[in-house]
Amino acid sequence: MAVSYSRQRTLLRELFDAAVAAADPAHCLPAWLPDPPVSPRGRTVIVGAGKAAAAMAAAVEAHWRGDPERLSGIVVTRYGHGAPTRRIEVVEASHPAPDEAGQRAAARLLQAVAGLTADDLVLVLLSGGGSALLAAPMDGITLDDKRRVTKALLACGAGIGEINCVRKHLSAIKGGRLALAARPARVVTLAISDVPGDDLSTIASGPTVADPTTCADVLEIVDRYAIELPAAARAALLSGAAETPKPGNPGFARCESHIIATAQGSLAAAAELARARGVTPLVLGDAIEGESREVARVLGGIALSCAAHGVPLAGPCVLLSGGETTVTVKAAGRGGRNAEFLLGLALALGGHARIAAIAGDTDGIDGSEDNAGAMVLPDTPARAAAAGIDLRARLTENDAYSVFAALGDLVVTGPTRTNVNDFRAILIEPAESLAKEE
Repeated sequence: MAVSYSRQRTLLRELFDAAVAAADPAHCLPAWLPDPPVSPRGRTVIVGAGKAAAAMAAAVEAHWRGDPERLSGIVVTRYGHGAPTRRIEVVEASHPAPDEAGQRAAARLLQAVAGLTADDLVLVLLSGGGSALLAAPMDGITLDDKRRVTKALLACGAGIGEINCVRKHLSAIKGGRLALAARPARVVTLAISDVPGDDLSTIASGPTVADPTTCADVLEIVDRYAIELPAAARAALLSGAAETPKPGNPGFARCESHIIATAQGSLAAAAELARARGVTPLVLGDAIEGESREVARVLGGIALSCAAHGVPLAGPCVLLSGGETTVTVKAAGRGGRNAEFLLGLALALGGHARIAAIAGDTDGIDGSEDNAGAMVLPDTPARAAAAGIDLRARLTENDAYSVFAALGDLVVTGPTRTNVNDFRAILIEPAESLAKEE
């Protein structure tokens, strides 16, 4: 008897799509738009960066309550994540490693906010990916230096907060410096959060908010992970010359920030859909971090407990979680953190007949591959074995993408033009139903 698990596939994909839709700028941004400048001389300048920046700019244009003729600006997004706009220019650049297009865009953002007056409004649109897309190296280091440090941080297993702490201090635009460049204009930031804890100083490396981290923090991070810094950067960190503006700096007096979409909001949307489908949701958290394969072992254990003991929930139920796991790259295989999580989960579950799962990045790109994520189904290990695929060996090789591509279980959405980080759903069927379909 052939088994398709089509119902599980459909429900898991619906949950993922609901999470993404909840963070769509067209849905979540309009209610947060500020009033236009009161002064007839006041201009509104839009600047922004991130994977959602183009969609956010389009939403601003569609819902702006002021004179569109007094609206201008520039945003930078990842290659392939653009959207049509009329008055706000959209530039595309590289992510996760910065490139010259991102460096030129960062310079133009700084130019766009220069020379403004107290009558003007700067509307800043930020989302995940903004750190890499705003490449403005500090004096004394080059773009190639920034690329080398970024790649080393991404490969060593550092968390996003640690990575952005380093990025802020090696930048001429991050860590509050964009806001100071816009003085004395009013600065309003609208942010879609892709970081655990929704810390505004970490989202896109906080270009418009005060930075509580220090040069000493950076040195501790790079030394702990054995990251080699350019000599000029290390000297600036040791002397304090690379320090970012701190809380209490008067330059932030006319700045305000709002988080308009979060991982928690997307998890809530998925939970609501699950209930409508007769499945009890349990949100495990929106800020889960750690090595992807280790997180998979933990969440797999919880799922197995649900299936065996009805604890903490009995099926039909779904375990929902968000946040950003990490991968310490030790081999040359293909795969982002979500695919690696799922490969670890497949091993942890061992082909349990009543458990299936999806994991994906809500921006539509898992790491640097062309998929958002993938699915694990009860027959994943059996189909892999039939295809001659050794799941454990592939995990050692960091080659999860190749596994799910061969099995036809990749989730491919293309760029979603939003980003509230990773989404994971583990579906546990009730004991009385093996959920098998001919």
